[in-house]
Amino acid sequence: MRRLSDDEVEQAVGNLLRGGVVVAAVVTIAGAAAYLTRHGRDVVDYTAFRGPVDGLNSVGGIVGHALAGETTAIIQLGLLLLIATPVARVALSLIGFIRQSDRTYVALTAVVLAILAFSLAGGRF
Repeated sequence: MRRLSDDEVEQAVGNLLRGGVVVAAVVTIAGAAAYLTRHGRDVVDYTAFRGPVDGLNSVGGIVGHALAGETTAIIQLGLLLLIATPVARVALSLIGFIRQSDRTYVALTAVVLAILAFSLAGGRF
């Protein structure tokens, strides 16, 4: 395995962040456009509060509903991708530090990734 330079790791992380934000924005905008196309002229009823749609409170539910073409799920999928981008950045940095054999940063990045995973899991393992 070839050892990576700092510039190569920084370039890969930068590309990941740019790509993640662009993909998240495209998905969110596509979902919003589809939602407005279908419901743009609907009259909103503010007399009763309706909570989130069933199935849109978990990652699997959001992906499943988005694949079924539900516009609110597509919007939430875009937001989920936006949240996942910095987590992927930490994971990519961990791989980069492993390939650089930088034990200090491997340990620190692994702790940060574990904290992120713990918090994204709702504080439960």
